[in-house]
Amino acid sequence: MYRKQVRRRRAVLIGLIVLAFVLLTFTFGSGSGGVGGAVGTIFDPITNAASRALKPARDLVNWFDETMDARGERDRLQKELEQARGEAVAGQVALEDNRQLRKLVDLKENGKIPDAYDPVTVNVVGRSPTVWYTTVSVNAGSSDGVEVNDPVISGDGLVGRISSVSGSGSVVSLISDSSSAVSAMVLPGGAQGVVRAKVGDPQTLVLEFLDETKNVTSGQTVVTSGWRGDGLSSLYPRGLPIGEITRAPIDEREAIQSVELRPFADLRNLDILQILTGGNRG
Repeated sequence: MYRKQVRRRRAVLIGLIVLAFVLLTFTFGSGSGGVGGAVGTIFDPITNAASRALKPARDLVNWFDETMDARGERDRLQKELEQARGEAVAGQVALEDNRQLRKLVDLKENGKIPDAYDPVTVNVVGRSPTVWYTTVSVNAGSSDGVEVNDPVISGDGLVGRISSVSGSGSVVSLISDSSSAVSAMVLPGGAQGVVRAKVGDPQTLVLEFLDETKNVTSGQTVVTSGWRGDGLSSLYPRGLPIGEITRAPIDEREAIQSVELRPFADLRNLDILQILTGGNRG
C-alpha cells in the first residue's frame, strides 16, 4: 500500500512539473495575463532556481562562442597582415628593379654602350660558392644570342664577360676573377694599363700601368680603353666604367707601376645585368 502511495505521489509531482513547463511556455508566449501572472507567481521560485543552476552552462556556451569568434577574427587579421606584407615586399622589389634598370638605360643614353651592341637583360640565378666572387650564373644563353666573351655590365659599370654558354643559361666570369684582364685607362689624363684582380682581396682591383711616367691620384675614374690594332681589339667597348682609384703613391715623382681601385659594380650583390651581344666579337 505504501509503495502505491509513493508511486502515486511521484506521478502527481511529475504531472505538476510537466504542467508547470506547459504553463510557463504559454505564459512567455502570450504575455502577462491573469492566469499567466498567477502561474508565474507560483512558479517564479522554481524558474529562478533553474535559471541560477543553468547560468554556468550558459556562460560556458557564451565563452565558447566568443572564443571561436575571436579566433576567427584573429585568423582573418593575420591573413590580411600577411597579404599586406607580401604587397609591400613586392612593391619594394619592383622599386629596386626599376632603379637598376634605370641605371642601365642611363648608360645607354649617355653613350657608354655603342649602338653596335644589342643588350640582353638578365637576372643572376646562381653565385660562386666561394668568397672570391669569381662567377655568377644568368638566365639567358645561346637561344638569346649570347656567345662566349660577350661583355656583361650592371647599371654601375663593367661586371665581366661570358665564359660559358648553354641553350638557356650562361656563366659570367667577373672582373674579380684571377684570370680576368681588362684593358683600361684613367680619366682624366688617359693613362693606359690593365685591370686585374688583387690576390687575396676580391673587393679590390689593381691597375697595372703600361706607361710609368703618368701621374694619377685617388678619386680618378677608370674605364675600359677599347683598343684596336693589327686586326685585334679588346673584348670590351670603349668607355665602360670600371672603378675609382682608391690608393696611389703619395710621392708623384715616384715611378708608378700600379694603383688600387674599387669597382663601381657591387660584385657581391649582383642582381639585374645586361649582356652586350653582337658588336665586336673579334
